Amino acid sequence: QVQLVESGGGLVQAGATLRLSCAGSGRTFSSYALAWFRQAPGKEREFVAAIRWSGTSTYYADSVKGRFTISRDNVKNTVYLQMNSLKPEDTAVYYCAAELYGLGSSLSRKYVYWGQGTQVTISS
Repeated sequence: QVQLVESGGGLVQAGATLRLSCAGSGRTFSSYALAWFRQAPGKEREFVAAIRWSGTSTYYADSVKGRFTISRDNVKNTVYLQMNSLKPEDTAVYYCAAELYGLGSSLSRKYVYWGQGTQVTISS
């Protein structure tokens, strides 16, 4: 079992950068695929990025490819989402999620463990 806590959200202007962090508990953190999803008001939750449990592969939604980077530090039990060139349409609550021995799926139903979310607001 793993517990996830996101941080790093905030209000920034378009074009700015933010780095989200998601700290996980448990000694088996390195065994989990980790992903970021987001949900904007009135919209369904959508996939943003994922990294395999082995850390060898990363996956991105087309809307963030080239602007966002997912990475993990298994020593610190933390997954990061570096967000550059932010746009107003990136405004959402961002959630991290974990799947044991996952391959980095874009499907939210694959992920059993979820954080509480952190708000990201981008002003134009």
